[in-house]
Amino acid sequence: MEQQSYKVEYTNTVFFIRLDKREKAWLTYEVDKGIMILKQTYTPENYRGKGLAKMLVEKAVEVAKQKNLKIKPVCSYSVYYFIKNPHERDILAEPYRSMSEEELKKYFEERLAEEKSH
Repeated sequence: MEQQSYKVEYTNTVFFIRLDKREKAWLTYEVDKGIMILKQTYTPENYRGKGLAKMLVEKAVEVAKQKNLKIKPVCSYSVYYFIKNPHERDILAEPYRSMSEEELKKYFEERLAEEKSH
């Protein structure tokens, strides 16, 4: 299987990966008072399961570190990322950084339910 190389680019409101046919995977965010708020992640259906959302959140973490920002995960995928990558949790803003594994999972379920209701 051919391994496509994807590149994460970003503006001051969105991280994105250009895909075929003018499609993009993206993660919207805003920065407010030193906190990068990860708002929404989207990957076109035929590109899901390839790690693109993970690449987007990893880039957000990298940029937040460069700019000395903390992260507030709002979209369910970003919460999931920090559940799966506990070594990155020190970048999280409070109260997320202090949440236990169980609290993070509960927050993830709440975010997922909220997103599905829209």
